[in-house]
Amino acid sequence: MIVIIPAYNEETRIGPVIEAIRSTGLDLEIAVIDDGSRDGTAEAVTRAGAIVIRHPFNMGYGAALQTGYKYALRQGADLLIQMDADGQHDPEQIPRLAEPILRGECDLVIGSRFLVPTGYEMGALRTLGRRVFQGLGRIAGVEVTDPTSGYQALNRKVLALYARDDFPHDFPDIDVLLMAARSGLRIQEVPATMQESPRASTLHGGWRAFYYVYKMLLSMWALTARPKGKH
Repeated sequence: MIVIIPAYNEETRIGPVIEAIRSTGLDLEIAVIDDGSRDGTAEAVTRAGAIVIRHPFNMGYGAALQTGYKYALRQGADLLIQMDADGQHDPEQIPRLAEPILRGECDLVIGSRFLVPTGYEMGALRTLGRRVFQGLGRIAGVEVTDPTSGYQALNRKVLALYARDDFPHDFPDIDVLLMAARSGLRIQEVPATMQESPRASTLHGGWRAFYYVYKMLLSMWALTARPKGKH
């Protein structure tokens, strides 16, 4: 089992995240994708004893994830866990995400903050956006409560799909879940308790929020316009 962590300028946070994963005692390989950080993120990863894969410049969250997927495929991994680098995700919950895949129940597991009440709160605009895309996803055939969760478990079938050239390099959210579902892959959610991120989102803030909405709507329309299995 491989854990991948996309990271950008996380010098102060990535070390404790790796240590927390190690403290679970699980037999895991940890690979951090340093997406062109301008600080000492790569050095902090090395000090913590994890593998670091460096992008020469900042390529985007989706590109960092895909680098991790391709690395896991080359390593022959059958199961991958993806986590954020800011400490938001609890490594103790890794077995909860992995179990449905290990039992053969599904191909992709999402750790959801909203499947059951966990006390996690989003701002009003992000909550509205989540509910809008949750509703659009339901119409398109993806029933999930937390479409923006970055805490996921993926089997090799999902890795092979996401390693293709059409995987988005910027904002992979509900659109890639829709891609997986329409490719015949099985998606399941499990409850996940998360901490609020210690920093503001760089993916959905400012002008990016408008681009994000436009891009998600366009991607979802394009995916639903094609027959199932042609993704």
